Amino acid sequence: MPPWTCPTCREPVTSAFCPGCGERPLTPPDFTLKGLLAQLVKVVGGIDGRLLRSLRLLLVDPGALTMAYVEGRRKPYVGPFQIFFLANFAFFVTQSLTHTKIFSSSLDSHLHLQDWSDWAQQLVAQRLLAKDETLAHFAPLFDQAVILNAKSLVILMVVPFAALLPMLFYGSRKPFAVHMAFALHFYTFLLLLFCAALGIVGIDVLLGGKGLESRTLDNVMTGINLAICAGYLALAIRKVYASAPLLRTVQVAVLTLAVGAIVLGYRFAIFLITLHTTG
Repeated sequence: MPPWTCPTCREPVTSAFCPGCGERPLTPPDFTLKGLLAQLVKVVGGIDGRLLRSLRLLLVDPGALTMAYVEGRRKPYVGPFQIFFLANFAFFVTQSLTHTKIFSSSLDSHLHLQDWSDWAQQLVAQRLLAKDETLAHFAPLFDQAVILNAKSLVILMVVPFAALLPMLFYGSRKPFAVHMAFALHFYTFLLLLFCAALGIVGIDVLLGGKGLESRTLDNVMTGINLAICAGYLALAIRKVYASAPLLRTVQVAVLTLAVGAIVLGYRFAIFLITLHTTG
């Protein structure tokens, strides 16, 4: 092809793309509306393709997306943080559509329906006394703030899970970035699992049920979710860490219990954060 000058590097180029920055020479169609739309389709299509490919690998072959990241096969897939935040967005959209909350429980729920309700009542009473405020005035402020906090701080659940992995898989000698990628991919799966669970809860509400306000349904859904998590972790650990079967069973049990504890801990942490930062 005829030589051209890269508009970014200002260097003469004889190939189809600039070896320094990847620019290509402009052509007449680039200055037409059709050319502009073609670029848009190309960009969006590329993102959608990577996302769909990543989701398929994440859901169908547990651990394979982490291995692709570890082995350097990153161009075809969405990065660990990107796919996690996309799943986080999908989760909170699903919550809004089903009018069901998992992490952003109302103040009334914290005061009367949670395992820490007795402690919550004491903390709220102290806060209201210190601020000379009534519960009726504070509750709406809390309920609005807790939704924002729950949305923006989900990444906090990933941190303790990722910190546990180097201890459980000490013999693997993997760098922490691998553990973090594994944790992000697992919590992406978990958020998508919660989306499916919210769909079931939403159907129950439409049929006249109480949704997660029913202790029975809440316990059943929790048990199912933890069982699915255990199965997913068993497959993912075998692929990423190659643990021996007996050791892997122990590791799966520890991580599954940690998932349940982290979810409860996150809900309580969101309560404390909202309680002390609202108003």
